Amino acid sequence: MPKILIVEDDEALARGLRDNFACEGYEVAYAADGDTGLELLLDGGADIVLLDVMLPGLDGYSICEAARREGCSMPILMLTAKGQERDIVRGLELGADDYVVKPFSVRELIARVRAFLRRHRSEDERCFSFGDFHLDRDSVRLTREGKEVKLTRKEYQLLEYLLIHSGKALTRQGIMASVWGSSVMVTQRSVDRCVTTLRGKIEKEPSRPRHLLTIRDVGYRFEV
Repeated sequence: MPKILIVEDDEALARGLRDNFACEGYEVAYAADGDTGLELLLDGGADIVLLDVMLPGLDGYSICEAARREGCSMPILMLTAKGQERDIVRGLELGADDYVVKPFSVRELIARVRAFLRRHRSEDERCFSFGDFHLDRDSVRLTREGKEVKLTRKEYQLLEYLLIHSGKALTRQGIMASVWGSSVMVTQRSVDRCVTTLRGKIEKEPSRPRHLLTIRDVGYRFEV
């Protein structure tokens, strides 16, 4: 039984989330303030966290930052009434895996949580498939229906990173740090150019991508 931690100070919303996730077979832990939420999160045991941004005591940003600093690796989804670019990017750069802007569909949220749990458990997988493509991390090869697709080293590294984090909203800054590294001088335009060339090799219609999607003002998300 997966365990979900909900940190939300809106009593009515929290009750609805607890009831719905319990009906879906989740073990539910709950906190109504930031300090208790961080304590429960660091105690371990939660497979995924729904974290409100505006909370009594510590806010969601501080909790997320502290959790990642302490080595907590479970997916964290931020629940926020703020939909502005700077708020979304801030949460992602502090370690959140995705964000949900209120009001939201509870059924959609449950589906997203289920998908995140599947992906989180598969991050150590050596092979990934999407569409007609198959990426083998051991042989460092991308194939389409058995035929190798030639990628540059950076295109392969970018695709591998996107697949490992499929479904997650990824900022350009985060991609730069993870794929290019901090020791290399690179700009966000370099990321965009690499995305464009990669789309040309994996998308049937690069101008209308199915897999490598742009998130306006944030970055990219890969959908398998």
